[in-house]
Amino acid sequence: MMNCLGCYTEVKEGYCLKCRKKLFDKARVPAVLLFDAPKADNLAEFQEHSKRLSISGVQLKYSIWLENGELKLYDRNGQYILKPVPPAKQLINFDDAPENEHLTMQIAEQFFNIDTAANALIHFKDGQPAYITRRFDVKPDGSKYMQEDFAQLTNRTKHTHGETFKYEGTYEEIGILIKKFVAAAMPALEKFFQLVIFNYVFSNGDAHLKNFSLIRNDSGEYLLAPAYDLMSTVIHTPYESDTALDLYADDINSAYYSAYGHYGRDNFMELARRLGIVETRAARILDQFNTNKNEITEFINGSFLSEVVKKLYVSCFNDKVKRIQ
Repeated sequence: MMNCLGCYTEVKEGYCLKCRKKLFDKARVPAVLLFDAPKADNLAEFQEHSKRLSISGVQLKYSIWLENGELKLYDRNGQYILKPVPPAKQLINFDDAPENEHLTMQIAEQFFNIDTAANALIHFKDGQPAYITRRFDVKPDGSKYMQEDFAQLTNRTKHTHGETFKYEGTYEEIGILIKKFVAAAMPALEKFFQLVIFNYVFSNGDAHLKNFSLIRNDSGEYLLAPAYDLMSTVIHTPYESDTALDLYADDINSAYYSAYGHYGRDNFMELARRLGIVETRAARILDQFNTNKNEITEFINGSFLSEVVKKLYVSCFNDKVKRIQ
């Protein structure tokens, strides 16, 4: 027996039925790909299948299509995105990157009921791990739902705001646009608020404008897209800032930030107030991160992370939880 490479439940091999349904429409897809991880002798083939992928990001991403029960590299926008171990040697603990993202996405879904893109761990033929996620913007027939990230919605590009355009803004600004475009604005705002806190608590310092999106459903309504690209980035880039964006304008001048040099509960309650979220609701969302602390720690320790990174992940998590109590 082993742990499911999707949700960690005990299985004989590969993926449990629930994960196969979410990821592969119940198809019995092997947990090992038919090709090796990208390296010097096959990198050109991988690049051919990544250059047309429109989803932005710094990490290498490859387009994958499911055909006759097999996952294959695809030269157009596929049904899946595959992320191998990143080649950037300036990162630390980079071998743990695929499981870092997989674990963080699973915590978001299983402990906080955050709507996330279906995801799992998978292995290349040579044994190297990779993170795989199903694209929520691709319909069964291969056509796409309209999706716009908040860099697009705020009209920020390299030409208008420079190379760091996706880090220019605040989470409050995203919330204002959610109010503008989403019909059921308050539930969406609460989900967004929860996701901002989640990224802070789990040390995702790269939750920038392009990592939040709106998606239009078949009825023409805009909804907050499922969460994606969630990971504890401090594991790999320990000197980055706690958040990719400011919570709100002039937040570093707040009493709490001025006293401690980082965000705390007061700052998140102020963000909630600015978003129009009822105080008791905001407090309840914050409190759930402390309530689940022991269970989450056990979950992390049962993951596929290396033992060293498990300890670091738990330590960072505990530190952030203390800040928002």
